[in-house]
Amino acid sequence: MVGVVVALRPYDVRRTRKVITGYMNSPLNEPPLGGTIDHILSILPSLVPSAQRVARICAERPHDVVDMSGADLAEAANTSPATVSRTAQALGLRSFQHLRMLLVRDLAADATAAPDAPAGTEGFLRWLAEGRTALASIDPVAFDAAADAIARAPRLLISGTGASHAAAQASAVAFAVNGRPCEAPADGVVAHLTARVLAPGDVCLIVSSSGANSVTLAVADAAVDAGATAWDQGILGSGLVQLLVLNALQIAVADRMSDAADRARLAVREEVLDIVADDGSDAEASDVPDVIDHGDGR
Repeated sequence: MVGVVVALRPYDVRRTRKVITGYMNSPLNEPPLGGTIDHILSILPSLVPSAQRVARICAERPHDVVDMSGADLAEAANTSPATVSRTAQALGLRSFQHLRMLLVRDLAADATAAPDAPAGTEGFLRWLAEGRTALASIDPVAFDAAADAIARAPRLLISGTGASHAAAQASAVAFAVNGRPCEAPADGVVAHLTARVLAPGDVCLIVSSSGANSVTLAVADAAVDAGATAWDQGILGSGLVQLLVLNALQIAVADRMSDAADRARLAVREEVLDIVADDGSDAEASDVPDVIDHGDGR
């Protein structure tokens, strides 16, 4: 999932079919200022239909919702007040009143925002740099725990299907060329079978942009059944957020495996030089582009 708390804990197989992201069942850091609607939209795909109706109204009609009671919102969403309360908790918040308070906060901030805020690409890049995305919900402690587990795991399985397949494969390449061997079967059935033969201490990294892909959930269930630790990014969201979280995780793991990472980078660089030489090029090492994304400026 992208799109990541980063909740590192074994999946509860009885609950994975309903909720895949660990932070949906316990309050987390509040969304950043101006980020409540993005937070709601990032989690919405994983909710049950009745909760999706509640969340969609909150995202599309925040000016109305701030004046509603829980019963009013329930009526508008054609559901029960209890569902409204459960939806807020599924969003990682304490209650509907907590959700309404965050919407009031964000609407007030929008009303007082500087009118000359940059638009277009400049504005988007500033928005991203300020963390006003689902990335701001990441729990640093849990994220570090995930990186520690991956760094010491005998085996790492990365699984993502559908729209998340490309991100999972790209992440697998980044891990491999930076010294963290891993497996990332392209076929969902092969990934499922591989997960089933993992062992305690192994890690299965689940990549899903919706948190509801049945093939990916089956892989997570199989990994837990085998005694491995299954970890998802925890944040649902866009493909951009997904790639950023996976890249950050890979960099954190490489930092914990610095010797192995340095050896792998050197080996890959030498292999690239050999490939260039086989093509008949006279390129020097300094002429070869650095094909390894270190992520740390090196």
